[in-house]
Amino acid sequence: MGSTGGSTRSAPDATGRVARPERTRREADGYAQEAAALRTGLVREIVAGGGLTDPAWRTAFEEVPRHLFVPYYYETGAPGEAGTAVGAAGTAAGAASTAAGAPGTAAASTGAGAAGIAAGAPGTAAAGAPGGGAAGAGEAGEAGEAGAVRGTVGYTRLWRDDPHPLRRARWLAGAYADAPLATRVRDGELITSSSQPSLMARMLHALQVRDGDRVLEIGAGTGYNAALLAHRLGDAHVTTLDLDPEITEAARNHLAAAGFRPAVVTGDGARGCPLHAPYDRIIATCAVASIPFAWLGQCRPDALILTPLATGLIALRVADARHAEGRFLAIPAYFVPLRGSGPPPQVPTHGLPSRPLLDDSFRFLLNVAAGHMEPVEALALWEHEGRPGRERYGVTVRGDRQWAWLDDPEGAYGWPLGPPGRLQPFPYR
Repeated sequence: MGSTGGSTRSAPDATGRVARPERTRREADGYAQEAAALRTGLVREIVAGGGLTDPAWRTAFEEVPRHLFVPYYYETGAPGEAGTAVGAAGTAAGAASTAAGAPGTAAASTGAGAAGIAAGAPGTAAAGAPGGGAAGAGEAGEAGEAGAVRGTVGYTRLWRDDPHPLRRARWLAGAYADAPLATRVRDGELITSSSQPSLMARMLHALQVRDGDRVLEIGAGTGYNAALLAHRLGDAHVTTLDLDPEITEAARNHLAAAGFRPAVVTGDGARGCPLHAPYDRIIATCAVASIPFAWLGQCRPDALILTPLATGLIALRVADARHAEGRFLAIPAYFVPLRGSGPPPQVPTHGLPSRPLLDDSFRFLLNVAAGHMEPVEALALWEHEGRPGRERYGVTVRGDRQWAWLDDPEGAYGWPLGPPGRLQPFPYR
């Protein structure tokens, strides 16, 4: 199942990182020079937006070649049109399924294992990737010309080995755009994607890794996120997991092509990976309705879990196998659900005026309280509490109970996590 670092690698230094000489793959990579320039531009763009403040992560993004992890991807649009990359600015991957990113809609319910994609912009949504992981990769080395592919109606494929130089150039430029990329489409439905690099950078920064930390990634995707982690921490400190064996095999191949060999494991993301536990950090690129208890049990005390939940990112500090608590980050994030966890609860909007539904902070509350509060009660709460942003919400796991809350885990406003149950009475202060 897993594939750990091999004996041919250079010896790690005191922190467990590996000295990485110029790899032979760069000599064989005909795109290396152009890709390096595009990568520099991408890093500058992320830095200009306030990301990559940690020099170690900036170096990782400068040196890990994203194009090796997306040998092909799909754009929306008919063959021959200048389609736009799925998830590019202003577009949502699989826009028909938005995670309350548009009024009256609910999170997408498709996804491969843990393949997740996040557009990272208010009002956009990821449909179908990340969850497992930051991104799902298609079969490596698939042949065929660009254009409509069987089972991909509405999408056009761009790929590394296209015989047309202009389409190859478009593929390479798209690989270094700050946008998620659709990497697997089945029967016209987006299944997996590679997450938006700037959002990946923010998530990795929020993970607060330290030298020597062991990290579990839920959702292998293309392997790009695992490569960034392995660049920062060393192969031996990184495990990436996905439910779909095709995704893990492709990720393993991509990682090897880029010179990385972390453990790549096929398995159920909700169960974690006890084989390589305990972990200091767990990062998920798929949305969960509640925190899998197995994750806590595989963490060291004071570990950090970062996972999408209710169109946000929750950072949980783990006390022990039965207790964790933390707050949401301020940024929005839309990911597909972890496969096997069931579809997300429907987000009702009946009885609501249209204007609040345009506000991202209100849509977030609707997602947090979905199934446990009537929409009109959620609107009254939101207005009464000064239209709170994500950073005022948190999550507590205590024994067999876990709940989301506003401002205070023991305060007036709390909603149980997990399958929708009986509507909770609306609390007024």
